[in-house]
Amino acid sequence: MQVPFLNLAAQYESLKTELLPAVEKVLAGAHYILGPNVTAFEQEVAAYTGARFGIGVNSGSDALTLALRALEIGPGDEVITTPFTYIAPAESIHQMGAKVVFADVDPRTFLIDPVDVARKITPRTRAIIPVHLFGQAAPLAALNALAEPHGIQIVEDCAQAIGATLDGQPAGGIGRLGCFSFYPTKNLGADGDGGMIVTNDEALAKRLKMLRVHGIERRYFHDLHGFNSRLDEIQAAILRVKLPHLNSWNARRAAIAKRYSEGFAGLPLDLPVTAPGNSHVFHVYAFLSDRRDELQQFLADRGVPTIIYYPRPLHLQTVYADLGYREGDFPVAEAVSRRILPLPMYPELTDEQVDYVVAKVREFFLK
Repeated sequence: MQVPFLNLAAQYESLKTELLPAVEKVLAGAHYILGPNVTAFEQEVAAYTGARFGIGVNSGSDALTLALRALEIGPGDEVITTPFTYIAPAESIHQMGAKVVFADVDPRTFLIDPVDVARKITPRTRAIIPVHLFGQAAPLAALNALAEPHGIQIVEDCAQAIGATLDGQPAGGIGRLGCFSFYPTKNLGADGDGGMIVTNDEALAKRLKMLRVHGIERRYFHDLHGFNSRLDEIQAAILRVKLPHLNSWNARRAAIAKRYSEGFAGLPLDLPVTAPGNSHVFHVYAFLSDRRDELQQFLADRGVPTIIYYPRPLHLQTVYADLGYREGDFPVAEAVSRRILPLPMYPELTDEQVDYVVAKVREFFLK
């Protein structure tokens, strides 16, 4: 059996009778930039996340960058984030001219560790970007307790966790700003790039809507140094078709994760852990293994491809060499990077495919 790591075509096949008319309607209407679908989708995502305002932008990366710009973070400021994630949050900090400060992660959830965050706070710390990694929320209560006395802002990176909740509150609507990605592989993915910022702050929402379109409130009158970062009308129409399916897709992901974990019982693996109070939407299902590389090759030879998130923590990436970090500075993130193995995970996986993956993993350890 061949089990694709990801199968976006399967999602398209299930929705094409809804998607094609939505796209054709946009094309026929000839309103391609910041049209009615963008406005409606902003309202729908804001409601879904429990926030008052949604601001559609070009990508999840732009969402983070514009969020920091809206908070007027810049040179001389410090922003704390995790070294065990995709580069986007650190990249956004760098683009604002602020200093990237890393804090290590929890060894079981891989989420940013508030204990290490506390060590990294200085008088220059302006914000914390916790990443809701792999589909569950970072420990926001503990982070807020650290941040509030110092006036530090929480910017949630929700790229991998739309639909996740923490103590019943939706991810994205808890911090000052929540940033989402609709990259095609995400739990709610566009057919191209797309992103969203949500907030309960009306003044910030107004500022963000100006920043995304060259800093203007009135056409050709520029009040801020802005960007060209608008959610595309066609992508908004596509995402509006997909949003009503998100909860069922996330439920299927959770069911697949449960089937994986039950199948791996008794094996020498550190299986995914859901933190107390969290609902996990399993953008990624990943376990830790001391024999990771050997197991990865074994699975590949038997039709089960895997992709490692993330093979090198950000503090050891060449692009951040000037920060002066060295191997051993974030031992948990480094250890996780050496041992982690994500498996195929998407709602269209069949039980037969999941059981095949389980059987191959078991075969590796029991052979």
